[in-house]
Amino acid sequence: MFKLNLKIALRNLWKYKGYTAINIFGLSIGLASCILIFIFVNYQLSFDKDYANGDRIYRVVSSWKYADGNDFKSAGVPLPLAAAMRNDFSQFEHVAAIQQSGGIIKVNATATKSEIKDSETLFYAEPEFFKIFNYKWLAGDAGTALTSPNTIVLSEKTAKKYFGDWKKALGNSINFDATKDFKVTGVIKDNPQNSSFPLHVVMSYASYNNRNMKHWGSVSSSSECYILLKKGINPSELDNTLKQFIKKYYVDNGPGKESHHFQALNDIHHNDDYGNFSGLITPYKQIIGLAIIGLFLLITACINFVNLATAQAISRSKEVGVRKVMGSRRNQLIWQFLSETALITAISILLACVISELTLPKMENLFGGDVNFNLFGDPLIFIFLMALLVLVSFLAGLYPALIMSGFSPALAIKNKVLANAGGVGLRKTLVVVQFAITAVLIVSTLVVIKQMSYIRNKSLGFDTNAIALINLPYDSLSLTKHNTFKERILNINGVKNLSFNTSAPSSGNNNETNFSYNSSKDADFQINVKPADDGYIKTFGLSLLAGRGLSISDTIKEYVVNETLLKKLNIKKPEEAIGKTLKLWGKPGPIVGVVKDFNNYSLHEAIAPIAIFSRKKNYETVAIKLEKNEMVATLKKIEQAFNSTYPDYVFENNFFDEDLKGYYETERIMGTLFKVFAGVVIFISFIGLFGLISFVATQRTKEIAIRKVLGASNFELVKMLNSSFLWMVLIANLVAWPVAYIFVSKWLSSFQYRTDLSIWPFIVAMLASISITVFTVSLRSYRAAKANTIDALKYE
Repeated sequence: MFKLNLKIALRNLWKYKGYTAINIFGLSIGLASCILIFIFVNYQLSFDKDYANGDRIYRVVSSWKYADGNDFKSAGVPLPLAAAMRNDFSQFEHVAAIQQSGGIIKVNATATKSEIKDSETLFYAEPEFFKIFNYKWLAGDAGTALTSPNTIVLSEKTAKKYFGDWKKALGNSINFDATKDFKVTGVIKDNPQNSSFPLHVVMSYASYNNRNMKHWGSVSSSSECYILLKKGINPSELDNTLKQFIKKYYVDNGPGKESHHFQALNDIHHNDDYGNFSGLITPYKQIIGLAIIGLFLLITACINFVNLATAQAISRSKEVGVRKVMGSRRNQLIWQFLSETALITAISILLACVISELTLPKMENLFGGDVNFNLFGDPLIFIFLMALLVLVSFLAGLYPALIMSGFSPALAIKNKVLANAGGVGLRKTLVVVQFAITAVLIVSTLVVIKQMSYIRNKSLGFDTNAIALINLPYDSLSLTKHNTFKERILNINGVKNLSFNTSAPSSGNNNETNFSYNSSKDADFQINVKPADDGYIKTFGLSLLAGRGLSISDTIKEYVVNETLLKKLNIKKPEEAIGKTLKLWGKPGPIVGVVKDFNNYSLHEAIAPIAIFSRKKNYETVAIKLEKNEMVATLKKIEQAFNSTYPDYVFENNFFDEDLKGYYETERIMGTLFKVFAGVVIFISFIGLFGLISFVATQRTKEIAIRKVLGASNFELVKMLNSSFLWMVLIANLVAWPVAYIFVSKWLSSFQYRTDLSIWPFIVAMLASISITVFTVSLRSYRAAKANTIDALKYE
């Protein structure tokens, strides 16, 4: 029976090869898009899933609530917290602190290898970290590798880079920041790409020194703490113990009420409230949005199939009648038609796999970095493909099968099946749904493009062009060389200005602290601090509203503040703040200037109250404003000056405007995907509509011929065939507009600063839908109108 069904299916597909081609091509494009979306979604959901005790691993995170209603969250914790939790919580199997840092790694030359000097992001970790996370050890032991000071563990890739072969790394020494030698006591397997822990160099936590090791009032996002719960313990059972813990250690009555909670490991990659060491975050809302687009694509492709299949139902009525007279039961006919659908779907999936494989390199380029997607790298993809085969076969084939198998044999053989037996009402409904989906995606894409253009063009309150940011060593010896380095740089042609600072005006390196204004009492909110020298305002083009910039100083002597600080302090005029006393970290000083507000975070977040002041020991970066037409030559000279001034360090340069683009990487990727997949939906709708109007025109050949004989012009015939489809498109847009409005409004609400939502994207979506319909229908209906009337009328 299967062989017979297959043979009949192949014959019918060949008989209607034009419509078969439309169905296969439309389905394959839609299914290829679904496969690509599935690969991406599956990759994002696989982050941090490789650890044996993943369901019991949690990160301790911090939050503060302020009287003004603002909340502040951080992945960091106070440095003494890990030891205190290890002592106070009996429910924890292991507790481990890990600290992100950086520095210069130097490996001495050997007989076969030259000296290596490299700037590395590195981590200090307690030995318990590797008891919580079950890394595979190629050399050394998780229990002993980091127990002693001045010991270091390398990843396989890093060990190979430094020693040529990871097997040669164990027992060798690595110099760090030209001050200490660390002994390699272990080599771990490289982390997979889908990990929030880019651990390449891990040093013993016993080697880490910080003045805040016993201070509970200081939190840095670089200081994280992980716990492994004992089996059978639920995090909700820890609430009371955690409250007692906070009450015990947080005795300081600051303006913000501090608390902690336990964040599950599987939430780290998807929660943009906290961030992670890898800097890779894909919120669930982005994944869900992409999955919805995939569903839209699948529905659109299936709608094409259902429309064509139901339209073809009448032409196959005699076949159904004959088969029923010969004894075929209805369920046999249903299986026959489902077999045809399954065959088309199977062919489409094979073609979709080919399209997906050819498209994957482009998708990898879109995401950048070292991301590699593999079509058949995960067994789950085979399950997904089989699920697609079954789902699409039934979704697209069941209704047409029920329609055709239900024909009356007597009427079918006489070819008297009614014209609407193929489901005219359903076809119209499906065309409306298809174009509603198209309109929603067009509106969404236009709004995303407009918002990204707004982000690119919006003034952030500072200059971003041709500013090089160079990392500086900030040990005591290097700090003494700042003036010498500054003189050398300013003497280079092509350098306009220079500023030593902790971070640029807009940066991921934001620190907030308590402060007081003209009083001994702390304010009820925190202030964002930006240590910088006297050249900061000029280098970054900040606008002074009142007073002056900072004078030359190595320590805190005076402050420059922004408008937002004054607003939160209820100061109406910038001039009123000049001369008033600001105090932070126990250092009082007068406010000497007020700058116009600038965005210190991304446009997703509001501008913070800011204080700029001099503090040389915090300067980690030098910002250099360059002449645009001489940047390449100037940077080479800057690098030479850096290397001669700081011979033990590595020159690293980033351009400020490039750093800012990274804030909106997710939006850039999603915008590109929206444009691509909206284009795919439009294309699928186009070929589906072309197939449908082709069949309608064929069914109405005699009607068109009779109208021509009676005097109808080609224009009138084209207009007649267009009118019904245009009404459906207009209804589709009316349905789509409220849905699209809700969707884009919610997306825009995630930006603190956003473009206005006007009616134009909706109008453009409607005009695009009408244009596609008019072009497609007119193209095919004009051909039908031009056909020879004699050929259409001579057959009975």
